[in-house]
Amino acid sequence: MKRLIDAISRGSCLLNVDANSMADIVRTGIDYLVQSGRLPENQSQIVLDGIIERERQFPTAIGHACAIPHYYDDRINDPAVVFIRLKHAVNMGAPDGIATRYVFLMVGPTSHASDHLDTLSSIARMMSDNVCHFELTYSSTPQEVLDAIERHLTRTVLAKPAKPREVTEGLKTSPRLFSGLKADFVRRLKHYKSDFIDGLRAKSIASIVFMYFACVAPAVTFGGLMGSETDGLIGAGPMLLSTAVCGVLYSLLAGGPLIILGGIGPLLIFTIILYQLCQDMNLTEHFLGVYGWVGIWTSVLTVVLAVTNASNLMRYFTRFTDEIFSALMSMIFIYKAIEALVAGFRTASVEGLTNEKPLLAIVLAVGTFYIAMTLADFRRSKYLFTWMREFLADFGPSIALGAMVGAAWWLGSAATLDTLEVSATASERSGMFVDLWGVPLWVKVAAIGPAVLAAVLVFLSQNITARLVNSPQNKLEKGESYHLDLLVVGLLIGMCSLFGWPWMVAATVRSLAHVRALSDTEEVVGNKGESREQIIHVQENRVTGLVIHLLIGGSLLALPLLEYVPMAALYGIFLYMGFVSLRNIQFVERLGWLFMDSSLYPVNHYTRRVPTRTIHLFTLVQFVCLAVLCVVNVFPSQPVRILFPIFIALLVPVRALLSRFFDSDHLAHLDADEAPDEEELHWC
Repeated sequence: MKRLIDAISRGSCLLNVDANSMADIVRTGIDYLVQSGRLPENQSQIVLDGIIERERQFPTAIGHACAIPHYYDDRINDPAVVFIRLKHAVNMGAPDGIATRYVFLMVGPTSHASDHLDTLSSIARMMSDNVCHFELTYSSTPQEVLDAIERHLTRTVLAKPAKPREVTEGLKTSPRLFSGLKADFVRRLKHYKSDFIDGLRAKSIASIVFMYFACVAPAVTFGGLMGSETDGLIGAGPMLLSTAVCGVLYSLLAGGPLIILGGIGPLLIFTIILYQLCQDMNLTEHFLGVYGWVGIWTSVLTVVLAVTNASNLMRYFTRFTDEIFSALMSMIFIYKAIEALVAGFRTASVEGLTNEKPLLAIVLAVGTFYIAMTLADFRRSKYLFTWMREFLADFGPSIALGAMVGAAWWLGSAATLDTLEVSATASERSGMFVDLWGVPLWVKVAAIGPAVLAAVLVFLSQNITARLVNSPQNKLEKGESYHLDLLVVGLLIGMCSLFGWPWMVAATVRSLAHVRALSDTEEVVGNKGESREQIIHVQENRVTGLVIHLLIGGSLLALPLLEYVPMAALYGIFLYMGFVSLRNIQFVERLGWLFMDSSLYPVNHYTRRVPTRTIHLFTLVQFVCLAVLCVVNVFPSQPVRILFPIFIALLVPVRALLSRFFDSDHLAHLDADEAPDEEELHWC
């Protein structure tokens, strides 16, 4: 590797070369060596013929978009290496099916052939480093290429071995009060300026447009449902206002700016149950006051959890819990979309109308979903130029939404469809603040009871979402921030309680969609030909989250314009976000294996080491846990539904009990946060 660095440092680096074959690439590299005086002109044809003949017999496209053509002959005086980055990738038949864009041309006398395997191995390891791969793609000078390679060496050779996920830096602070907050603040402060600079890219625009509608849709939907269940006391208007204000403050103050705050299904259910309890106790007229006191106690408890480093408990959570929670949140999105579409048929039947309107709604929803999914996968297409495919993939959900909204109005049927209705659901109150002192004294104290459950729900939702966002597979580089983010959320809940706004917490599906919208990916082909998308870099920034929520706030000034958007198209976005989240969950993939021939399972770190029966049993346990959580969410009994946070927390002891029935090594492989280092793909 040092030889490679020395060679590139001497200028042996060609960027954005326009070539369509290995012969053209090699010829360009040899011409460069001749012009730079590193290869005599009378030896150029010898090298060219030798490499072309070797390529014909043994192609050197090793994978990860890399090829290493080489030739050693005693007639060559000195060794030389040239790094060539192609303007457009060329299909050279690499084993992993990825087109080649990076070429390392190596020539020299036979005496240097003994160093070839070491150099080849070093290059293979470097190209399998996704971070280095990304940096080489966007390097604009030979010096930037050299810097990227040196950073790779620092990470893989000079750096200490990676720590297990359970003891990552963000979750192993000392037990002293405020130590976690201080560590998070120091860790993230040095990136604060770059968080804004890194957001100034075209990909940010695509993310903002998509995520704006992805956040507005659930805000209006959940807000409308909350308004109908609370007699308009808390509706879509306050939900939008709370989403905007809390989102802006969180983007500026929190440590993890990729997390998107929003209303979530469990908190919606909690609020509805709290209103029903107020009705049972004849406290309906004091509901906002009761809600305010529960929120204040929830805020205090959440702040206490942040100050006492309670987030360190997340080290006991594993992929087992994360996947169940993520699947539940995704299914809530899918369920809400399907429920709304089916309700259209029910309404038409009750009112004695035809099914034309609900059928059109399904067409728009499915159309939005299909176009978004198709364009999101267009990055792997063989058609159009690379930048066109990237553009269509990045803006896919936005294009889908715009196309279906346009189709609805072109057909002249948009006026008959249900559209976003915000102004009609906003509640009207006598003052800006909630009357906290008008409720009985005993209520102020008794509010601690439901506040404990709410604080548990906030704690788990915030931290599990943060774990999912900080998953090793997302390749985040700027550090974690569990304690600081929990503190900010706790303070925001207290603020919302004073105004009677819905509480905001990390929204799992929206946060993961935000991460994916900002990610650069590549396709990885497995041993049996199966392909999957792998994130190689995420554009960590604060700009997208800030602008998204500023636009949501601006929506309150232009509510009539939002009412032109059919809800059916937004339900398609719901389906897209839910299904995209589900297909990236290993647990969901393993569910499909229950109905698959075991000989067709992909080869990975756990299918090679864990018996098929054990894999299925582990998957079924997760499925039963998910089913219980789903039942609790729709259970008619209020006491059971309000205990939903406890059922989530019980997933940890359930996972601990599995150690009694499963082999510890098998559990370690099934529950690993990512593939072990030995599973990384190398070529030698």
